[in-house]
Amino acid sequence: MHSNPCHLEFDVAPYRLSGVVYGTLLNHEPAIASLGPAAELPPYKAPAKAPVLYIKPRNTLAGLGDAVVVPADAPELEIGASLGIVIGRTACRVAPEQALDHVAGYTIVNDISVPHGLFYRPSIRFKARDGSCPIGPMVVPCSAVGNPDALDVRVWVDGALVHATTTGERRRTVARLLADVTEFMTLSPGDVLMLGVSADAPRVRAGQQVRIEIKGLGQLDNRLVNEGVSQ
Repeated sequence: MHSNPCHLEFDVAPYRLSGVVYGTLLNHEPAIASLGPAAELPPYKAPAKAPVLYIKPRNTLAGLGDAVVVPADAPELEIGASLGIVIGRTACRVAPEQALDHVAGYTIVNDISVPHGLFYRPSIRFKARDGSCPIGPMVVPCSAVGNPDALDVRVWVDGALVHATTTGERRRTVARLLADVTEFMTLSPGDVLMLGVSADAPRVRAGQQVRIEIKGLGQLDNRLVNEGVSQ
């Protein structure tokens, strides 16, 4: 995969990721439970009923091995390991039973954020830093993955395992998420929809090396550097 953040390209057609990368908020049941009474406070007063999405702009996209800058005003970054659902066919109002027919394959996404407490509408400055969304190292076809809702996810920092979860325990499975999202918007070939980050995402500092592994999808490695340091 090329490291040019404006042109991520994988080695299996048609998965040149020239589309849009969408994040999904609060799709992990333990993450929702951890909010406690905060989910019932104004202005929302209840957990969202439809999927809550956000876009990772092109400036955020990075690849395997790219350095991730830790800004001076945020000494730690949160590592958001997520399954990336790569769209292969235009998906509009798809039924859950047919949803996976629109998926080209899966990849690893590291949705890196500046830690914050805004769980529905985080500021752009928390989520859209340059190079803060590494993707890769490849798109693995659906046929080689098996059940996308039962994949082990591991995060390693400097060679130590710091976070272990799965793609399970989701408010919406991959098929249900696709069905619910395409109820109100169209997903196009090349788009990537994240299944969502799990609760208790680990935090890292400049100088550390991060590896995300998702069973069957390989591993995504990136190092963190201080802002202003030559990469």
